[in-house]
Amino acid sequence: MRVLYFHQHFSTPKGAAGIRSYQMARRLVEQGHQVTMVCGSYSGGQTGLSGEFISGKRTGNVDGIDIIEFDLAYANSDGFLKRAGVFLQFALKSISLALKEQYDVVFATTTPLTAGIPGIFARWLRGKPFVFEVRDLWPELPKAMGVIKNPMLLLAMSCLEWLSYRSAHRCIGLAPGIAEGIAKRGVAKEKISAIPNGCDLSIFENYDSPWRPEGVKPEDLMAVFTGTHGMANGLDAALDAAAELKRRGRDDIKLVLIGQGKLKPALQARALQLGLNNVIFHDPVDKKKLAGLMASADLGMQLLANIPAFYYGTSPNKFFDYIASGLPVLNNYPGWLADYIKQERCGFAVPPDNISAFADALEQAAANRDELKQMGARAKQLAQTQFNRDKLADEWVKWVTEVVP
Repeated sequence: MRVLYFHQHFSTPKGAAGIRSYQMARRLVEQGHQVTMVCGSYSGGQTGLSGEFISGKRTGNVDGIDIIEFDLAYANSDGFLKRAGVFLQFALKSISLALKEQYDVVFATTTPLTAGIPGIFARWLRGKPFVFEVRDLWPELPKAMGVIKNPMLLLAMSCLEWLSYRSAHRCIGLAPGIAEGIAKRGVAKEKISAIPNGCDLSIFENYDSPWRPEGVKPEDLMAVFTGTHGMANGLDAALDAAAELKRRGRDDIKLVLIGQGKLKPALQARALQLGLNNVIFHDPVDKKKLAGLMASADLGMQLLANIPAFYYGTSPNKFFDYIASGLPVLNNYPGWLADYIKQERCGFAVPPDNISAFADALEQAAANRDELKQMGARAKQLAQTQFNRDKLADEWVKWVTEVVP
């Protein structure tokens, strides 16, 4: 079967971005299917292609996946207008491919929401089976965050959301709240499957050597955050907790923030102003080096801004990377992941906007290293039994390919 796969932010494990699409495409290839991945140039990501762009694109085969990469650079630190322009350009270029390429099923995954546009054209103009994967509910999340306030723009996005869902023969939601959100837009539940992000156990079990960033001693408790430094992530909470730990004289607890994003310079400036030498910022690293860092860490921090839409409506890569590494998780907002942490006793679920509770959890982790290791072992078991990427990928492939009569 030939699958035309649209993911604007695609990356292989050599990049510092999520690799769900890479792993799903690889599983399709392993099962005998042909995959054409259509993407842009995402900051922090690596498509595996290195040749020159010709007429705005470059092509090649990476690990059995045929890749078409458009010369459309994108970074989370870009302004709203620039990002919106890149999204629209990608959608327009993708429509052309959807109308002329030879394939049996078209698959598109967000973000952005405009990723579904080529699938809409493929469905209605060529009668092709279309599967749409939703990683975040748009425009619900940006509206809740206050990022987008223009009522006409929100209406246009809502219409595109409805049209994408209703055009798709099948949908995939990456979290329980996402699947419910799709159903609320009138999609029959039998057309929706909830398939969360998964744990790449082979990556995090095979690393060169453990390492810690400069400024973190071997005996320090090292809590890591790996991901975008943006509005959604609410990383000021980590700085507030670090300031509280400084007031308590706990210089033996280090918070390591690895990644990039629009708010990183402001966060660095604030940490410097407050004299937070217990906070270490580090550039993004590829998956192999990240695995070595995780092997040396004591705790993973799953942090988000306190926005109710996040509670059951996100499926963050970093959580699954943490538990794949056998790290206990400190989570600072309610929701389905906090429920898992409590149920499986694999970390700490603290109330949102409660800096004392955040700092208390870190002190408790530092004081009870044996219990912390037991939490990590339970986290690893959760990764192996319920979120193993191999199992989830097989489920995903079946859901996507069986849409074709």
